[in-house]
Amino acid sequence: MSVHEIEILLIEDSVSDAELTIRALKKHNMANKLVHLENGAEALDYLFAKGAYSDREVRNVPKLILLDLNMPKIGGIEVLKQIKEQELTRKIPVIILTSSKQDPDIDKCYDLGANSYVVKPVGFESFMKAVSELGMYWMLINQPPSR
Repeated sequence: MSVHEIEILLIEDSVSDAELTIRALKKHNMANKLVHLENGAEALDYLFAKGAYSDREVRNVPKLILLDLNMPKIGGIEVLKQIKEQELTRKIPVIILTSSKQDPDIDKCYDLGANSYVVKPVGFESFMKAVSELGMYWMLINQPPSR
C-alpha cells in the first residue's frame, strides 16, 4: 500500500485492542487503508516524516486518527498536542479511544482539540459496535474541512 492511500491511523499499544479495532473496521470495509502504530514516538515520526519514516511524503496525511492515551515513549496527550499544533495535521479528526474515564484526561483532550473522546467498552460486542460506529461516522458521514 502506498502511503498516500492511508485513511485511518490507529495509534494503540495494546495488541488485543488494536486487533479488535482493526477487526471492527474490516467488518465494514474500512481497514484496507489503515496503518497501526504502537507508540507515540513512532506516531509522531510517521506523521511528520522523521526517523524510520523520513522517506514518507509528509503531505500525505490520514483522514482519521484513532489515538490511545496510555502509551509507551510518548503518551497520547502529547501526541494530540503536537498534531493540533502543526498546520499540516491540525485539521485531521483525532478520536481519543482509551480506557481512561478521568475527567482531567477528558478535559485536557478537548482543550487540545480532540474531535471526540470515547471510553473503550469492556465487552467484545460493545467494543466492536462502538468502533464500527466511529468508523462509519468519521469516514462516511462527517464532512471534513478542505485541506
